[in-house]
Amino acid sequence: MAPMAVVALILVPPPSLSLHPSQGVSVGDTVTLRCHLPRLAAWVRLYRNENPNYIKQKDKVQDMTEFSLNGIKKEHAVSYQCRYKGLKPAGTSQKSDPVELLVTDHSYPPPSISLSSEERVEMRTNVTIQCWNEMYAVTIFLHKDGHSAPIQHQEPNAGGTATFTLCEVSAADSGTYRCSYRVRGCCLLLSPLGNNVTLEVIPNPTPPGDDGGPSRNLVAAVMGGCAAAIVIVIVLTVSLLLIDQRRRMQRDERPGGEGANWL
Repeated sequence: MAPMAVVALILVPPPSLSLHPSQGVSVGDTVTLRCHLPRLAAWVRLYRNENPNYIKQKDKVQDMTEFSLNGIKKEHAVSYQCRYKGLKPAGTSQKSDPVELLVTDHSYPPPSISLSSEERVEMRTNVTIQCWNEMYAVTIFLHKDGHSAPIQHQEPNAGGTATFTLCEVSAADSGTYRCSYRVRGCCLLLSPLGNNVTLEVIPNPTPPGDDGGPSRNLVAAVMGGCAAAIVIVIVLTVSLLLIDQRRRMQRDERPGGEGANWL
């Protein structure tokens, strides 16, 4: 029987599971978990936190089914998986890859944040942002306004502080930054976002004596070269004319020359 069970698992590919919404879920919200199937299923089951016992089931599913979690609580902030029993071919799939439901709990204090430099810095400067919470943080996340997910994360040091470095910043690094942290304990709870700091990256100033950079210097060099060439041509032309005029004068001064006929 064991070999047949293995063959059945191979013939029935696993489903995939997704969260909606996947970000910004708070205690009290409603979350939908969608299990996507590659074929018709007799049933689909939802599992919580790698527990072998399923928590919900839907029967006769074509290609996708939804499970709703209403009034999210702290204990809902765990990982989830789904699996199904296929009809053609028959067999039970393996569980999907787990997805984590991160829930924001506003009962926890938000973290503090500070910027290591002035709010206006020049391009290619290294900027350090520090976030801290001494009591509750197990992982600290750095957020940037306009991004749906954190841009960096880090475990805090013994003092509860995480130090994030933005290396050689460019104009794209300008913006507003905030922090949150994952709460110590059994569940995937997040703190609310803390206060913000704003970073403005400005172009580097033009060095003294710089008249416009390499492109302008190149144009000046080309124009200078053209002017020099024109001067050389003029000098050569004048020289040739003088030489020719002198030769004419020498011929006129010789006996029998053109000048003698005028006398």
